[in-house]
Amino acid sequence: MNRNSSVLKLSLAGIFIALGVVCSAFSIPVGASRCFPVQHMVNVIAGVLLGPWYACAMAFVTSLIRVLLGTGTLLAFPGSMVGALVCGLVYRAAKNIPAACIGEMIGTGILGGMLAYPVATLLLGKEAALFTYVLPFLVSTVGGSIIAAVVLFCLNRAGVLGRMQEKL
Repeated sequence: MNRNSSVLKLSLAGIFIALGVVCSAFSIPVGASRCFPVQHMVNVIAGVLLGPWYACAMAFVTSLIRVLLGTGTLLAFPGSMVGALVCGLVYRAAKNIPAACIGEMIGTGILGGMLAYPVATLLLGKEAALFTYVLPFLVSTVGGSIIAAVVLFCLNRAGVLGRMQEKL
């Protein structure tokens, strides 16, 4: 990876972090958690454009800032980071937008939802079962993944997605 590509990836990750933090005011309460569809939309777009590692780092920094600002909880970490990582890995392997969205849904909804259990019980002192957060995380990630798919398909149809990926 050349220097310009690294700078572009870092800049785009910063924009995605800002978008995720600013839009964290928009949430939907579902069961035991609050759902942030914009975070999942950003995860999918970052996974497609930046790859798994940058997407995971972007999700971590977004979650950290949200927790520090009081607009998120520690539950933001397992869902967003695992979802972004799985999404990026699936897109890297399949080069397919729907597959990337499914990767985000599995990563956040199922794996992240299950990883939220020890965070909730050990760090937050909440009583929960292993699958307590799976349904709320799935609801959130499905909405955000659909939004991301629409955005990415529009970018692809306009020829912008391919040009962006070439630059990165």
